[in-house]
Amino acid sequence: MATIEDVAKLAGLSRTTVSRVINNQPYVTEEKKIKINEAMKELGYVPNSSARRLRSQRTETIAVLLPRVTNPFFGQLIESLEQKASDYGYQVIVCQTHDKKYKELDYLQLLKTKQVDGVIMASLTNEWMDIEPFLDSGPIVLCNEYMETQDVTMIHIDHKQAAYDAALHLIEQGCRRIAYASGGRETYISKQRKIGFCDALREHNMWLSKELEINEVLDVGDGQTTFQYLKVHQPEVDGIFTGSDEVAAGIVYAASKEGWRIPEDLAVVGFDNQMLSLLMVPAITTIEQPVEQIASKTIQVLVDQIKNKLSAPTQRFVYPYELIKRKSTDCNTVKKTAR
Repeated sequence: MATIEDVAKLAGLSRTTVSRVINNQPYVTEEKKIKINEAMKELGYVPNSSARRLRSQRTETIAVLLPRVTNPFFGQLIESLEQKASDYGYQVIVCQTHDKKYKELDYLQLLKTKQVDGVIMASLTNEWMDIEPFLDSGPIVLCNEYMETQDVTMIHIDHKQAAYDAALHLIEQGCRRIAYASGGRETYISKQRKIGFCDALREHNMWLSKELEINEVLDVGDGQTTFQYLKVHQPEVDGIFTGSDEVAAGIVYAASKEGWRIPEDLAVVGFDNQMLSLLMVPAITTIEQPVEQIASKTIQVLVDQIKNKLSAPTQRFVYPYELIKRKSTDCNTVKKTAR
């Protein structure tokens, strides 16, 4: 088995220079890096990553906490985070909390026990006062999730404004009895979306009645159940804003099966612009988040804090979103008729 000394001898360089290249340290010329990499390849030498990590006191691993990977948005986010982390020489482990407070705290122990170098929280279940002490063990960055005044870096879109724009779009399409569907968990994001939605309604002398607020809906099946509820109990509803494209797709599918015309009888807006929203008939109007940009900035900031041992100063990066208008809300061409 080849050793670092064998690599140094074949490359005609010192053992120290080889070590610097293996550990990605500066002040080595490109010519020497090429010689060393060629020597390692010829000898089949594989650096001992465990030893490198012990010397650097880093695991080169990042934990990402999220509710569930089956949600297409989080699946897309993980893929983007993993690709960017790899560019920096880091690997990602996925920690599904299923919105359980104790699981979230258990995963944060990975930071405290030095099993990961940093944590990305794509969702937040506990109160911040329970999370904050973990900052003493390493950097934490909020990605997608955010709060108002906490001393932690946050990367996200303006969910309040996005929900406002979605509601306003439904109103502009002629909807006058608009329902609101959400995941139900009282996160800061869910509260902000509801505020934005209600602001748009109030500006047009409308309001969100308790009967038109449907909570704890997460996937396609919940979307179908939501439509059945509206059909039986709120048949006059003519528009709905949902917290995900999955729910929106379930509503469109169930409504179409029951003979409701989308959007003439019911206009539907989703969230996240997943492929499912484009494949539905009709295609679903939705909010698109710049996932790749958010993921890239998140990894960049976190790795910078890890390598430079920064004290995690408060930084906020708010990215633009886009309301993508499709046929599920295009009510202008056909007048609504009584069902």
